[in-house]
Amino acid sequence: MSYELQALIGTLELLTVAAAEVPAARVVPLAQGLALIPVTSAVLAALQGDGIVRRPGGGAGVGRPSDGFELRLAAWSKAGPIARVEARYFGGGGTQRAAVWADGTVALGPLTIGEFEPAPAEGTPISRALRRIGAHTEQGRTDEFDSVGLGRHRTTGDWAQSTD
Repeated sequence: MSYELQALIGTLELLTVAAAEVPAARVVPLAQGLALIPVTSAVLAALQGDGIVRRPGGGAGVGRPSDGFELRLAAWSKAGPIARVEARYFGGGGTQRAAVWADGTVALGPLTIGEFEPAPAEGTPISRALRRIGAHTEQGRTDEFDSVGLGRHRTTGDWAQSTD
């Protein structure tokens, strides 16, 4: 069985305000007052902007990838921490990546765990990012990932179509 997720995670309040700036964005509530925005191709395109890197003083770079996504995360994080998480698993192996922005800058990560690497003692990248934005492990749950309900859907597309 596979699992694939690309999402932004923060408080429900923060992501509701952020999503208002991105017409394709959909906010899906999680446990513990958190929510996620599935990073679909439409959301990613909107967050990347025009594909031009802006230089101080107004000049523009040509042929370089947009840094609009990170600039948007940095701006939103001034109102509260926000995590960008990615996970891909198939057949027991997979990868996780996570980073957290807070107060306008990267506050954690980027963290990565590769295919078949054991999870570090401090937890997987996603669990560490969730902990940094305020999640905790609840009794009877294995980690923050499980506690906030990230296992509820198996793909980013499923999250984007979620009605729960």
